[in-house]
Amino acid sequence: MCIFVGRNGILTWINNRLQLNLSRIEEAASGAVQCQMMDMTYPGVVPMHKVNFDAKTEYDMIQNYKILQEVFNKLKVDKHIEVNRLVKSRPLDNLEFLQWLKRYCDSVNGGIMNENYNPVERRTKGGKDRKGSLKSSKSLQTNIMNNPGDTVSLNRNSGLKQDNVTGVAGGANSSGEIQALSKEITDLKLSMDILEKERDFYFAKLRDVEILCQTAELEDLPMSVAIKKILYAADAKESALVEAQDYLHQSMNATEAEKEIDP
Repeated sequence: MCIFVGRNGILTWINNRLQLNLSRIEEAASGAVQCQMMDMTYPGVVPMHKVNFDAKTEYDMIQNYKILQEVFNKLKVDKHIEVNRLVKSRPLDNLEFLQWLKRYCDSVNGGIMNENYNPVERRTKGGKDRKGSLKSSKSLQTNIMNNPGDTVSLNRNSGLKQDNVTGVAGGANSSGEIQALSKEITDLKLSMDILEKERDFYFAKLRDVEILCQTAELEDLPMSVAIKKILYAADAKESALVEAQDYLHQSMNATEAEKEIDP
């Protein structure tokens, strides 16, 4: 039975296994993450030294997907990669492909992580690792995961400093403010969880609409084309709806004109 995995579940799956810190599905559009997931599932099969984790242009992304397709062909995985759609960084397209990838990897290893696999080392020694702030965040995350004791020490030191500041600032009053802020943070986290669940729910609905509009019988109908214009709008411009409405209006006028010419 196919179990739906939403955006948050996919991001958690990627971040936990590859020790990354992705916050959006679009960040995996380069194909590098997919390559490393296959490398983790089949150690040594992916030529990680060719994978570009710093890919930004469509050309570099396409090269990563070519590597992934070659791996699929080598393993006789019957999956065609819609490269032209994925490199556009559309959330729906990339989420669908990552959902398929998760189902496939879980079917191979039962969802169990390969504890002997070091994702950071494979990226650093094998592939072209990302630079700048992302690389720093990976190093920080890796240090925290590998040395939890350091994190405890850091928290304790921070706590000591905070206690000192609290004592100077006024003791009981500051303590009350901290408790109030902690409660506020907890409430905000709960609200965020609710909002994310609601967003994933409607995100899945949009995906259903997209799949329906992509069916062979409907994809060329004016209404389907108009809906896809809204779904695939590059940004949050209000003109996406106006453009779709104009397209429908022109299509209806063209149809009426054809009926008048050929009754």
